[in-house]
Amino acid sequence: MTAVRPKKALGQHFLTDLSVAERIAGTVDSYRGLPVLEVGPGMGVLTQFLLRDGHDVTVAEIDSESVAYLRTHFAALDGRIVEGDFLTMDLSAMFGGRQFVVIGNYPYNISSQIFFKVLENKDLIPCCSGMLQREVAERLAAPPGTKARGILSVLLQAWYHVEYLFTVSEHVFNPPPKVKSGVIRMVRRDDVTDLGCDPMLFKSVVKTTFGQRRKTIRNSLRGLTGNAPLPDSPLLALRPEQLSVEQFIELTNLTDRLRKGL
Repeated sequence: MTAVRPKKALGQHFLTDLSVAERIAGTVDSYRGLPVLEVGPGMGVLTQFLLRDGHDVTVAEIDSESVAYLRTHFAALDGRIVEGDFLTMDLSAMFGGRQFVVIGNYPYNISSQIFFKVLENKDLIPCCSGMLQREVAERLAAPPGTKARGILSVLLQAWYHVEYLFTVSEHVFNPPPKVKSGVIRMVRRDDVTDLGCDPMLFKSVVKTTFGQRRKTIRNSLRGLTGNAPLPDSPLLALRPEQLSVEQFIELTNLTDRLRKGL
């Protein structure tokens, strides 16, 4: 079978630089004892190095043409190609409830959704790495006080150590994207089993404040606290991108007390 045609509707940009693929595969070297789920393998440029390095690889691929290519060229994946949309897959059933690693050259058009899904399954996924649009990769790893920091930065960093590893040129893809790519690695913070606040309210506080990021916390928080008078707290004078995860937890507990009239 000849090469797969990249499909714009699926956000496909096939990596052609084998050295980059090898570096990405190396980001999960310390997890050889766990199954690896590769999202969007395409023609297997990353898959070949994961298999070479001895990983127990399963791939999730939505493109039927790519699935046919993989079945033809990768006998080692026999029975380990899951055809379908990763975003709708039941990850808890993927490996019989076992922990596993997620990796991929993620489609730009759904990369944020992929990481929200990883977050939903954080108890199963101790490590997630791979390549996505550089702007999004920088956002996920953005520390407090930077403009790139956003909702997903805080929600992910509450549970994972997120590291921006390296940048990839747009010229090593077919077809070349219009922007550069970035490779990140997320390692679960196993010292954190409980945030110390209401997790649903934590999400609401993060989403509400970043939804009005030009406002100070004091002004954006009123939608969650109703008519409760706000105390004189230094946190309330800040903007959301300035806050650490720990400060968002503190803010969540403050909001919880105000809502309860305490």
